Amino acid sequence: MRIIAYIYSDPLLESAPSTDIWGLEIDRVYQDLGDHQQLEQLIADCTIEKANYLLVRRLEELGDNIEMISDRLGKLEALGIEIIATEQDYSSVGWQQLSNYAPHDSTEPHLKLNLSKLLQQIQTNKQRTRLKQGHARNRLKILPPPGKAPYGYRRGQDKYIIDKSTAPVVKDFFERFLLFGSLRGAVKYLEKRYGKKISPSTGRNWLTNPVYRGCLKYKNNEIISHTHAEIINPEEAAQIDRLLRRNSRLPTRTASAPRSLAGLVICQQCQLTMNITRVTQHQKKAEYLYLRCHKCPQQPKCRAIAYAQVLERIIDKICVELPQAVAQPNLPDNSTIKAKLKQEVTQKQAVINQLPTLLQQGILDRETVELRNYNLRTEISELENKIAQLPPGNLQAIAQAVSLPQFWLDLSEAERRFYFREFIKQIKITRNNSQAWDLKLVFIF
Repeated sequence: MRIIAYIYSDPLLESAPSTDIWGLEIDRVYQDLGDHQQLEQLIADCTIEKANYLLVRRLEELGDNIEMISDRLGKLEALGIEIIATEQDYSSVGWQQLSNYAPHDSTEPHLKLNLSKLLQQIQTNKQRTRLKQGHARNRLKILPPPGKAPYGYRRGQDKYIIDKSTAPVVKDFFERFLLFGSLRGAVKYLEKRYGKKISPSTGRNWLTNPVYRGCLKYKNNEIISHTHAEIINPEEAAQIDRLLRRNSRLPTRTASAPRSLAGLVICQQCQLTMNITRVTQHQKKAEYLYLRCHKCPQQPKCRAIAYAQVLERIIDKICVELPQAVAQPNLPDNSTIKAKLKQEVTQKQAVINQLPTLLQQGILDRETVELRNYNLRTEISELENKIAQLPPGNLQAIAQAVSLPQFWLDLSEAERRFYFREFIKQIKITRNNSQAWDLKLVFIF
């Protein structure tokens, strides 16, 4: 028994699959990429040396249209070859019976299916494929994906163009989030200032949408940078990503809490987040803030601690420990990493610059040049994103600047909340006895 296989793949839609996808021992695999030369060779070889079975993934791989598929299907079956489509209900024998094949087994069932219904399915798949190919060709030309342009942009002939009437709204939304680090606060500000109502989920989509960063993102999650005018620059985009990652570690709704220590303080004894409790006296304006664990399982429960005392001690501690933490010798050398990534970007850009010459000399055809250009630009976008996510190279200078008590005391609670979460991952309070306590700062880096 001789078994052969045929694989066809369109480079616009998929990468070439492995030849070891069949789960059986195959005598020979024919593989085409973008044309059907090997399929013609397969038919010619089978006229000389007969094959018993031909394995394909789908019948539509045999041609570009129904006529070609029907013609080649007829030629192959006229040669006495049983064709098995592993991803469709088309075979002359059961797929599971191949391993138990017996040449003279007259009891082997025949599973001929309704060919007209299958051809109708193939025709539908071909129409869908042609639509995908059109989108893929537009993608290789770095054109915007189909659909409405995001709020703040409008469609131009071949790229997104900033909408001067709506882009300032989006820009102000980003600036508000960067200033206070609160998604819900930025959403409320947008409604109050411009009357623009959006949900927090829509606001999050705006914050992470590559279009506002001058990039295009396609359905396959590949990103091409520098395709149109940006609303936020790379530094702002990296800061937004850091804020979103930082807020995701905090308890629900504490990202926009009015107090700077909300969600950061944990009681080491009961391992619970300490909530901020506000206490007032009847008919008096004075208020008192405390940190306490509402669901403390200890008996007796952990005592509340005055908010102002904890805040004062944290400021003193951060002014001493932050410069020491930044000066640790085991921290990665971000400048070296950044230089290496930039070198890779330069090398890939040099290859892109050579592509027009290779096309002009006839070494590469236009489709190959477009595909290579697209792949290189996606790789450059990934590298630039890694560069943007690196911590600032002057981290030690920043640490020295914020290690002055007066710096923290001059900030509002919202501003202090922003800077605390930029450096601190967690604050642990350890109780020595019923009254005395100490705290430990856990920095992000």
